[in-house]
Amino acid sequence: MADGDQPATMEWILQEITAVSRRIEGMDASISSLTLETKSIRTDIASFHSRVAGLEHRVGILETHMSTVQDRDQDLSYLQSTVTDLEDRSRRDNICLLRIQAFLSSVIPKLTSLSFDPLLEFQRAHRVGPKHHDGASRPRPIIACLIRHSQTRQILQAAQTHGPSG
Repeated sequence: MADGDQPATMEWILQEITAVSRRIEGMDASISSLTLETKSIRTDIASFHSRVAGLEHRVGILETHMSTVQDRDQDLSYLQSTVTDLEDRSRRDNICLLRIQAFLSSVIPKLTSLSFDPLLEFQRAHRVGPKHHDGASRPRPIIACLIRHSQTRQILQAAQTHGPSG
């Protein structure tokens, strides 16, 4: 190489170094921008992580409550069947009679040909169903509950034996 070529080469190298330096400065700005974006993404990820953790906690509480609700639902079903059974048992002492209220104590023994010792005692007796507002004189049934269940059984057995005509 000639001496004249050397300054041109040096100048060319200097220009190349300057160009590379500018590119590096541009890359430095891009790296700074990427660093800021990365920090922002990390902050967002941390926020999402805390939200997910909170949601997992709430789902756990809801699952616990759900199992409690299911247990209570089973208890409720059991209690409903128990109440139904108790209502049915309380109805077994009831006798459904038509057109007889004031003379129940004296008429029942005559109709069934039974003698009761002690005498029939009613816990309660009441009519069933609505009054007829259409002017019809149809009888309404009466529900009567005897104090002694054994007397109720005797009356029902005699009614089955004698039939509806007595």
